[in-house]
Amino acid sequence: MNSNLLNNLNRLFNPKNIAVFGGNDAEIVISQCKKMGFKGDIWPVNPKREKINGIECFQSVDDLPQGPDASFIAVPRLPAIEIVRKLNEMNSGGGVCYTAGFREVGAEGVKLEKELLESVGDFALIGPNCYGMINYVNKIALWPFDHGGEFPGFGAAIITQSGMLSNDLSTSRRSMPFAYMVSAGNQSVLSIEDYIEYFSQKEEVKAIGLHIEGLQDIEQFQRGCLMALERKVPIVAIKTGSSTIGNSLVSSHTGSLSGTDEIYNSLFDHLGIIRVTNPHEFLETLKFLCISGPVAGKKLAAFTCSGGGATMLADYAEKINLDFNQPSKEIDNKLKDLLPLTATVSNPLDYTTPIWGIPEKTGPVFNLFLEDDYDCAILVQDYLPPNINELNKYYLKDAEAFFKASRKLNLPTIICSTVPENNDQKIGDYFVKNKVTPIQGLEEALNAVKRSYKFYQRYNEFIEGKILIKNSINNDNLKSKMLNEIESKSILTKVGLKIPNFSSVNYSNEVKLEENENKLNFPICVKMVSDEIQHKTDLGAIKLNISNYDELDEAINEIRSNVISSDAKFSNHFLVEEMQNEPIGELLVGIFYDKQFGYIMTIAAGGILANLIEDSVSILLPTTITEIDNSLQRLKINKLFSGYRGRKKIDRDCLLKNLLKLADFAIDKKNQIQQLEINPLFVFEKDNVAVDGIIWKNK
Repeated sequence: MNSNLLNNLNRLFNPKNIAVFGGNDAEIVISQCKKMGFKGDIWPVNPKREKINGIECFQSVDDLPQGPDASFIAVPRLPAIEIVRKLNEMNSGGGVCYTAGFREVGAEGVKLEKELLESVGDFALIGPNCYGMINYVNKIALWPFDHGGEFPGFGAAIITQSGMLSNDLSTSRRSMPFAYMVSAGNQSVLSIEDYIEYFSQKEEVKAIGLHIEGLQDIEQFQRGCLMALERKVPIVAIKTGSSTIGNSLVSSHTGSLSGTDEIYNSLFDHLGIIRVTNPHEFLETLKFLCISGPVAGKKLAAFTCSGGGATMLADYAEKINLDFNQPSKEIDNKLKDLLPLTATVSNPLDYTTPIWGIPEKTGPVFNLFLEDDYDCAILVQDYLPPNINELNKYYLKDAEAFFKASRKLNLPTIICSTVPENNDQKIGDYFVKNKVTPIQGLEEALNAVKRSYKFYQRYNEFIEGKILIKNSINNDNLKSKMLNEIESKSILTKVGLKIPNFSSVNYSNEVKLEENENKLNFPICVKMVSDEIQHKTDLGAIKLNISNYDELDEAINEIRSNVISSDAKFSNHFLVEEMQNEPIGELLVGIFYDKQFGYIMTIAAGGILANLIEDSVSILLPTTITEIDNSLQRLKINKLFSGYRGRKKIDRDCLLKNLLKLADFAIDKKNQIQQLEINPLFVFEKDNVAVDGIIWKNK
């Protein structure tokens, strides 16, 4: 973002005056600004009306006293383009183009959006085809609908590619603190990437929420996210929609395992972005991060007035690897003197109903319990609905005693309900003002803690210099040629990988394997060599466990029959190689070029498991040994490499170095690699062998 555009964006979000173009929608925007308490000038522009919302109208943009700081444009497409052009010429700040009907409607809209772009200059434009923006900090709403949301002095900046989702989030009754809301629309000028950079520098923004359908600039996105990470501002994302990988070559196993969604997961993991799958998890996680901040560990203390609630907390925490450390012996003994006889000292602690709502008794329990070392404190409370809420005051007494105890230790503090809707918004807002996070649902609370801790770990790795921008290496030559297996394996040996001993044979009645100078040890396998057939097993073009020459002749004839009957092109060229001993594990390793993300490495369970179990990870390249190791540890098959059930452990350094060699080789432009796939890579105790491999190179 250049300095002029940034300056205009600041004017847009902090205007002294606002111009509003249109009719009914413009009237609503004026109402929203008044409702929020905007104190500056509002200039409605409409040639057909004398007044809008009690304010005299200007007849055209030319009649405005000066270029406005902010504008809301809700007129048809052609007038909208002309208004933007004139606003730019008047040195205006920026604006919202609510007008739809641009590239989202097809070819005509694409043409008009291009005209809009040619007119915009450094005018900071949100949209077109969007709801606009809400600045909760300075009380401005360029927004054509009633909305909700409160700013308690801090909050989240939320950027969405769906206007209606933005509004739905703002009207949630979850005591969510908001700082800014942007409906990005078509992102013709300002993109999600720009907003992340902008909001990550705002002191009042404690977390950023994203709804992403797609990204325009992966490297700019990374820069913005790392700016946020540097300031310890977490990002929570909902990624919706799916798209086809921009590489037409990926018809291999790698393609089926490395869908666009998996690639986004890899990008998010690299940048420390917390991914959630639904709006309520989105809000609850953002809320916790805004109010309580990142959690430095996974040791929890929890209090309930229900044995059932305590058990549910403990069960789910174990599933997601959070720790309810039991009280120390000293604290245990002291707690027994403070608790009723019916209570059992444990973590989570059911402090039981005899002392419920009596802060003189619950307060000392909370204070004593938290003397042990914890990273976060949780109290479970389900508040009663308005028609039967007389007992809520007793819940509130325990809540106040609880957060006073946790505040002494500066612990991130949660008060959560067992049933998500059992909340009281006024009480929730009171908790927020006291920097206590009200969360709706037990699992939502524990998930928020786990995600917060994961972010904290990634932040520390960034501080240690372990997270860098993945610069996409341009390789737009998508015309490629598949090399046959012999050619591919010869390249893999140059990279440094081992392959089985083999002979290359043009097999006919005149040429037999025993006449070939390269003698092989039985058992052997035979494969037809082709630069057209990728999946030899599917065509019956491979035979395994051949123990003598007669069996080899039979295998060749069977392959010939299989291939010809399948209408595939038959070749007399065969690869005959020694069978390998049983490995400790088999991997699929694939690398391919994607037009949006650059080079991507996929590692998965290999061999027959490749499509049988969902066990794969994708890594954006370039990468490091540490990143490969962390990704490998996420695979189920990784257990086999660590001495599973008495098996031998592998030389992990050897495997990691080989995977890094492949990654570095593939992204080196002089090698002209579009795609490679090794399936399987046999992983032995001391070394790795590429049993099967195919490479595609640029033509």
